Amino acid sequence: MLPAELRKLKTILERSLVETAALWADIQTMYQWVHRAAHILDNAAGESGSQVRHRYQGLLGAMQRWSTHTGALEPSLQHFLKVTRSYWPGLFHCYLIAGLPRTNNDLEHVFGTHRYHERRTTGRKTGSPALVVRGAARMVAAVATQARSFSATDLAAVQVTDWLALRRELDKRRHSRVLQRRFRRDPELYLAGLEELLSS
Repeated sequence: MLPAELRKLKTILERSLVETAALWADIQTMYQWVHRAAHILDNAAGESGSQVRHRYQGLLGAMQRWSTHTGALEPSLQHFLKVTRSYWPGLFHCYLIAGLPRTNNDLEHVFGTHRYHERRTTGRKTGSPALVVRGAARMVAAVATQARSFSATDLAAVQVTDWLALRRELDKRRHSRVLQRRFRRDPELYLAGLEELLSS
């Protein structure tokens, strides 16, 4: 850059800092709180779920008490607190269950990996209908087998009643899918069948 351009840029920056000086205190307060929240949730010390919950609850209490110190950013802080309250019941499961992804991004990565491999093996650009119908079993199996391999002994330990209940649920979904296909192929015949069922 030329010296004249640098001087012009410096002037613009200095004027911007002067004109926004009143906002920086609020931004600094909010930044410290959000940074502290991220530090607690990161849990680098490896604390238990109850300890993380207790520390985070303390921070949220302080944020609520001192919310008037955020000036024009108070609505943003109240929104942050409201959203946190809505997520609260499931916010700390990742500290209680080993290997559970901490964020939706981690979960999306798991599903994205499965979608990528399915597209690669089938050549489909969209999700397969079988995944919609049998996803409750296929996705769990795909994720579980990434963590470890299973033997025949593991499969033999499964309760037969649980297996039958899952089969019934999957069959119900498949039947619903079949009925949708029948309606698309011949709506009049399908509706006539429904009318006959209702009249009998």
